[in-house]
Amino acid sequence: MQVQRKYLVISAVAVVAGIILVLALAGRRAEADGESSARTVAVARVERKPLDNTITLSGEFRPFQEVDVHAKVAGYIKTISVDVGDRVKEGQTLAVLEVPELIAQMEGAEASIRRDQDAIRRAQSDVHRAESAHAASHAAYFRLKQASEQRPGLIAEQELDDSMAKDKESEANVGATQAALAEARNQLNVAEANRQQLAAMQAYTHITAPFSGVITKRYADTGSLIQAGTASNTQAMPVVRLAETDKFRLTLPVPESAVPQVQTGSSVQVRVPALSRTFQGRVARFADSLDQQTRTMHTEVDVENKNPNQDSVVLGMYAEVDLVLARKGDALTVPVQAVSRNGDEAVVLVVNGDNRLEERKIKLGIEGVNSLEVVSGLNEGDRVVIGSRSQFQPGDRVTPKLIQAGGKAVEGGL
Repeated sequence: MQVQRKYLVISAVAVVAGIILVLALAGRRAEADGESSARTVAVARVERKPLDNTITLSGEFRPFQEVDVHAKVAGYIKTISVDVGDRVKEGQTLAVLEVPELIAQMEGAEASIRRDQDAIRRAQSDVHRAESAHAASHAAYFRLKQASEQRPGLIAEQELDDSMAKDKESEANVGATQAALAEARNQLNVAEANRQQLAAMQAYTHITAPFSGVITKRYADTGSLIQAGTASNTQAMPVVRLAETDKFRLTLPVPESAVPQVQTGSSVQVRVPALSRTFQGRVARFADSLDQQTRTMHTEVDVENKNPNQDSVVLGMYAEVDLVLARKGDALTVPVQAVSRNGDEAVVLVVNGDNRLEERKIKLGIEGVNSLEVVSGLNEGDRVVIGSRSQFQPGDRVTPKLIQAGGKAVEGGL
């Protein structure tokens, strides 16, 4: 009986040991199967690097200056020496007007000047005669008066009075001739001023370029009648349209959210897709007010056009500008693809030391094109999941595969 009980105990112990061994083997197999079934996930490391917050805006090139060149005086086009596409320098003659009546007026002004010059010479002669007559009358009166004083009664009082009257009359005549001379000189000044005015008007018959640029439109031909463009209410036809193309204005509509960060003087890169070229630009000016319809602020970037004849910008071309709103030289960053947002909240999936996923809430700072600044919630070197995350859940065991910037996988994994 005791022997039978002993065998039963030994059998029970053997069964229990066998069960334990089977369970252990099953656990190891399950663990091995679990490890072999861990899915590969693309991850990127949280790293520190310079980060710019930029917005990309599109704009249209406009000339720095553009004007319709009008004539100051009315006349017929005698010659026009420029056409569309011609480059001109400041002060260069664009066209010459023929104004016959202005020539006649100029000849009349010259004749008036000659007449007034003759009048001045006559007045000067009259002054000289009057002065000579006054000198003779004054000398005669002086002698009579002296003789009368030396020998009283020798000269009659009437004769002495007549001599004094002639002296006064000749003196007054000198004053009158001098006034006539002054009037003749004033008439000459008026005639010369009139001639200067006509000469200035005659100079306007040569229509010149107000600044250096390119002719973008020609309105008139030889023989065209051009009205004087001196009043805003007239429909005077311009001669040409001139645009300055050595420098351009690139107009950009900056959205309301970015307005506080816009600063004049900041440098920008201007990409022109049509030319496959990039130019250096500078934020030169902005309207400092919002368009009520678009809620954008008119901003202008100045772009130098150094070689206007060699693969250069053309008026009306579109360009793209990366406008830097904020910049940090050492920001803790994660790729944009790693962050999931819901309103103001942002979360990422982090691969921990056991290769299991954790969900973490993070606080974001400035935003770059491909990266975001992390203010809190992550540390440098953390591994975050990038790409599609809908197939993963926190707690999942994964096999991380490091992806560098540009989407290139790192050999050897992590």
